[in-house]
Amino acid sequence: MTINDWQHRFDVWIRHHFNHADAAHDVSHFRRVWKTAQTLMQGQQVDALVILTACYFHDIVSLPKNHPQRHLSSVMAAQKTADVLGKDFPDYPQKAVPAVCHAIEAHSFSAGIAAQTLEAKIVQDADRLESLGAIGLARVFAVSGSLGVALFDGDDPFAAQRELDDRAYALDHFRCKLLKLPATMQTEKGRELARSNADFLVHYMAKLSAELQGDFQHIDDDVLRRFGSHAL
Repeated sequence: MTINDWQHRFDVWIRHHFNHADAAHDVSHFRRVWKTAQTLMQGQQVDALVILTACYFHDIVSLPKNHPQRHLSSVMAAQKTADVLGKDFPDYPQKAVPAVCHAIEAHSFSAGIAAQTLEAKIVQDADRLESLGAIGLARVFAVSGSLGVALFDGDDPFAAQRELDDRAYALDHFRCKLLKLPATMQTEKGRELARSNADFLVHYMAKLSAELQGDFQHIDDDVLRRFGSHAL
């Protein structure tokens, strides 16, 4: 069975069995992570089936970001994936299951589990790249909206005189997490793409800052100076 055959089977299973938690963790997300992973694995000696499977099932359990057990989501997802593969894909090679489970467990930022295999590093990078760039920009506001989180603090949008709080303000999540992601990337290509996409988010922040000051034609160079180092 080819890798494309497996992808088709996983795609069908997900569409019939998975009720996604939010707009950022639907079947389209799984497809995009797999597509990105294929870019990252080019020229690498890896098990493509392990990567494909982890990409499609890494968020099969995804607790809301404000859930007290959010950090356990990836471990729960790995356990459920092993059950699904055993029950609904009896021809799946069982020797690959432990590697799939590790890649799923290690993909999560909040879990803090170190990726030990190249397959796990690629899955982790591919998933984290979803949080950066134009897609990441759309996802952060989609998720924040679903949780009832404000776009930003109107009095102090860039937290100049307060503590960052991404549970209260979506914009704070850029500095609490997103702009830190490039430093966590495991592959050379992942780091390259993450730096570029994080730079996009910094430019968005600079444009937002200018607009909040009534300037719709320029960007705020001070914001670029203050936060650009996070993306480099």
